Amino acid sequence: MNEAVTVADVTQVYVTEQQATLAIQQMNFVIRRGEFVSLIGPSGCGKTTMLSIIAGLIAPTVGTVKVAGELVSGPSPRVGYMLQQDYLFPWRTILDNASIGLELQGSLTGEKKQAVLHLLDEMGLLRFKDYYPSQLSGGMRQRVALVRTLATDPEILLLDEPFSALDYRTKLQLEDLVIDTLRAKQKTALLVTHDISEAIAMSDRIFVLAPNPGRIHKEFVIPEEIRAPLPFEAREKPGFHTLFRDIWQEFGGDADE
Repeated sequence: MNEAVTVADVTQVYVTEQQATLAIQQMNFVIRRGEFVSLIGPSGCGKTTMLSIIAGLIAPTVGTVKVAGELVSGPSPRVGYMLQQDYLFPWRTILDNASIGLELQGSLTGEKKQAVLHLLDEMGLLRFKDYYPSQLSGGMRQRVALVRTLATDPEILLLDEPFSALDYRTKLQLEDLVIDTLRAKQKTALLVTHDISEAIAMSDRIFVLAPNPGRIHKEFVIPEEIRAPLPFEAREKPGFHTLFRDIWQEFGGDADE
């Protein structure tokens, strides 16, 4: 089976004592194994809600989500979730922070600890393994968060605006690092972002969402000549800025609805 994530007729309604809000309406899409897909759209279009449903943190009101052909009924080690904030514990060393997922799973063996050390080395963080989060820059902390996410060896990575709190130079460096790492490890990823350039540079496909309620408005397939290089170089490829304008027009059209 080549389908990593299958979202079928998902509708999400939030109910309070005062009202019911339709957040997502009949969302349908498939992400193939090894693919990098982005969800973009204005605030209120259900991007983060969709990630939470795929992660098993909330159940859809209607519809189903499958990961690797299995129905999602709660959090799973098959799915890793990387957030905008790194949420490192300040009292734990970098190595201990990176290992916490394995600890919680009860699977932190000596072999897996060595694997965490190898990941830290790949991210240029090995010499900081005994440091504490306060001693690291924001970009370095996000690299630790990526190691923590990868350490449990998830099949699917959910990325919720993981670079938005970083300065532009660090953001561009991390984009390249993330894509290079995910390609090498043949991981599947779903990114939520407001940054159209980021989505184009990193993705194989982009879904533009319309708000109120959230639904897929249009799909864009990124041409091979743009998606083959790493994100920094992709931004300089012919056709990148034309694609940006095309997506911007769809994005702006949604906002006017």
